[in-house]
Amino acid sequence: MTRRRLLELVGASSLAVAADRAARAEGFPNAEAMRAQAASPILFAHRTPIRIGQAALKVRDLQKMSAFYQHMLGLAEQERTPERAVLGAPGGAPILVLEAAPQAAFAAPDAAGLFHTAFLLPSRLDLARWLAHVVTEEIQLTGFGDHNVSEAVYLDDPEGNGIEVYADRDPAGWVWTNGQVRMGTDPVDFEGLIGLLNDAVPIYTQAPRDLRIGHMHLKVGEVARAAEFYQKTAGLDPTQMMVFRGAAFLSSGRYHHHLGLNSWRSQGAGPRDPAALGLSWTSFETQDAAILAAREAAALAAGAQVEKLASGEGFETLDPWGTRVRFLKV
Repeated sequence: MTRRRLLELVGASSLAVAADRAARAEGFPNAEAMRAQAASPILFAHRTPIRIGQAALKVRDLQKMSAFYQHMLGLAEQERTPERAVLGAPGGAPILVLEAAPQAAFAAPDAAGLFHTAFLLPSRLDLARWLAHVVTEEIQLTGFGDHNVSEAVYLDDPEGNGIEVYADRDPAGWVWTNGQVRMGTDPVDFEGLIGLLNDAVPIYTQAPRDLRIGHMHLKVGEVARAAEFYQKTAGLDPTQMMVFRGAAFLSSGRYHHHLGLNSWRSQGAGPRDPAALGLSWTSFETQDAAILAAREAAALAAGAQVEKLASGEGFETLDPWGTRVRFLKV
């Protein structure tokens, strides 16, 4: 469990290279150094008025993909048919839906769609336990980043869908200026993370019950247009707008971000191929019926296509690139 071993897994020659890769992944090429001491995180990503619920992926090999997420993240199948698998932490909420599409084509690299799904662990100790697990299992990683508000690890699933696994820092230490939260990408304190582990700490064998999707990060054809859509339709507030760098971050209830948007690979992209592999849909959840009604009214006012969900507790619409977005009352 050495720094060298971690770097071998991420394929980087130094911590700086690993941090630079994570910086490119999150859009902060000139990150400021803010090495705040980690505190006990307060999980409010799912206590906000609106939050991320589930993500659904169209996959070519349902068995292989389900096995990967079970092995890599410790999820469990909560529902399984020949057409789909629904996964979540054992005893926890369903968060990931895999839809079988064995004949589907891979999306073009410059197409709009999924950049990564970000799985939020309840604590820094959970992140350390999970990191030890993936290192032991020799699961290939692609980057690391201390984002001041969180610490994150990056990898891809077997069909190329991006993944972030992270733990938040204490929100009391987040720095806000004029409604914008300070986020950067610094090297991860591996020694501090691994130093949390000892013989009394159980090894990571399954996902903690409170594991959730903390945020989604999407590729879009135009950042300003995407940010406007999600502000108006989803009711999210911008927490860091870097349109000139091709990125924007938005949230509900002053979370650092429930949604990331970028156009680094997809600038000028047209409508997505709805039959292609990758992101099928993502959902926003609320416990407030008035918020759900307001979001539906906003979507209709914006001229978006709105379709009621069969459950009667929500609706689905499309963003400007055809990404399906669901709004649910839970």
